[in-house]
Amino acid sequence: MTKRALVAALAVAALLTGCARPDRGGFSPAARRAYAADIAERPAPPPPVELTEESSLPAYLAYAAWHNPGLEAAFNRWRAGLERIPQVTALPDPRLTYRYYVREVETRVGAMRQGVGLTQVFPWVGKLELQGEAAAMEAAALRQRFESARLQLFYTVQDGWWEYYYLGRSIAIVQENLRLVQRVEEVARIRYRTAAAEQPDVIRAQVELGRLEDRLASLRDLQGPLLARLNAALNRPLTAPLPFPSAPPVEPVELSEDRLLAMLSESNPELRALDAETLAARARVRLAEKEYYPDVMLGLDYTQLADSTGGRNPSDDGKDAVVASASINLPIWYDKLAAGVRQAEHNERAAALARAQRTNDLAAALKMALYRFRDAERKISLYRDTLLPKSIEALATAEASFRAGRSDFTDVIDAQRVLLEFELSLARALADRAQRLAELETLVGCPLFRPDGAGESSRGRSGAEPPAPAPEEMEPR
Repeated sequence: MTKRALVAALAVAALLTGCARPDRGGFSPAARRAYAADIAERPAPPPPVELTEESSLPAYLAYAAWHNPGLEAAFNRWRAGLERIPQVTALPDPRLTYRYYVREVETRVGAMRQGVGLTQVFPWVGKLELQGEAAAMEAAALRQRFESARLQLFYTVQDGWWEYYYLGRSIAIVQENLRLVQRVEEVARIRYRTAAAEQPDVIRAQVELGRLEDRLASLRDLQGPLLARLNAALNRPLTAPLPFPSAPPVEPVELSEDRLLAMLSESNPELRALDAETLAARARVRLAEKEYYPDVMLGLDYTQLADSTGGRNPSDDGKDAVVASASINLPIWYDKLAAGVRQAEHNERAAALARAQRTNDLAAALKMALYRFRDAERKISLYRDTLLPKSIEALATAEASFRAGRSDFTDVIDAQRVLLEFELSLARALADRAQRLAELETLVGCPLFRPDGAGESSRGRSGAEPPAPAPEEMEPR
């Protein structure tokens, strides 16, 4: 399977799954092997389809997972991190030495002509295992960085998608209000010709038409930048056309601040990456402490000897020499070794503190996103159920009264402006709610479900069964 297929499979599968328990421990060798095997054997997803006018938001997310180069870059950084594990757990390369005696050295049993030696360094017990544990944790951190990049990509697509919806809805609302004012302006001109109205009414209607036409032109000009933002995330030409989305569903979502904060601490991929980096730093502390112990080097030397000269002819005349050797390095520079341990300890402390600070930042961002989500829900209820119906009724009454000559033109314009702002505010609240829900899902690291039974079960909002747990959820060391 191709790398693009693999990164898309991981991204789409993660989109459909729920929150996973974070791994707080290290990786055993068996878990590391299973981790790498899972990546190599993960099946490819179905071939991607091109976007059409009927494509839904999940289709856009899947398309982004297939085509976004930033997500694939994060995936390859993760794969590169996995490849470090077999490198740091292997023994150092053995050293082969060849010696040729330009001037032969005469010995009792013959002259030394040439020789070959082989040496192998064996690190102290536990060093290779600790290097592998640190590399595994760093690879786990890169995996979570990939998950974070996936969530950020999906949030970018969803945020742009709902902003694009708001633009389309705003254009439609302003166009409808423009047609309404055109009708009123026509009535005003007819009444002016029949002396039933004054010229200022016609002028005010034309001013209002100009104002709405300018607003409509500004909205249409905004379509290009919003399209470019969406297409950039999808890795499509910036001017590629996209249809305006339909209104977001207003599904009931039960959001508890305490539960969301707990989910954030457990499942946010940035925090999980920092957890893994802390574990890697902890392993490097133990590795630095191992530097106080020597490494062992074993060697074997073979020297070819010629027959002796001078007529002595000893019993071992001309027999080649074989020598076994053993040596150790002497870690006597304690200041250097102690500084290495202190450096590793500072790095571990820095990773733990970075995790604490990032937790605070994300918790503050979550509380603000939750406030904006609830504020948007309140505004939806207010405008949709109360203000908008009343403003529609008020406009109809004002227009009918104006046509009958019982009210002033200003009443119609005021009622029209109120209706326009309420309609735009409702569309803005709908978009805000969908955007903030996407932001909350990005912060907690998993989909947020409905409380009606479809959400608290094992199915996500798409209704798909989640895949099996990732190998990182295997037993810790």
